[in-house]
Amino acid sequence: MKKVKILGSGCAKCNQLADVVKDVISKEGINAVVEKVEDIQQIMAYNIMLTPALVVDEKVLCKGRIPSYDEIRDLLMAKPQGCCCGTHGSKEKSSGGCCS
Repeated sequence: MKKVKILGSGCAKCNQLADVVKDVISKEGINAVVEKVEDIQQIMAYNIMLTPALVVDEKVLCKGRIPSYDEIRDLLMAKPQGCCCGTHGSKEKSSGGCCS
């Protein structure tokens, strides 16, 4: 399950981003949970200066604007980088584990 965070003060743009993200998740059947982060200290921990920001699995993917439906869909459906089991193709791949 993806963990999606919308960073922002609760302004209209932040709420609009949250609405579009929830719409994409619902219509595309993406397994994700959405959290709105409005606490300025928590937002600053992501080292961003512009809101709203979209964070997926603790990675800032977009900041300072509201991406289109299609862009959000692509960001949420992107496959993670590297091996699914974190071994980067070591023993698991040759032994028929999750990387094969």
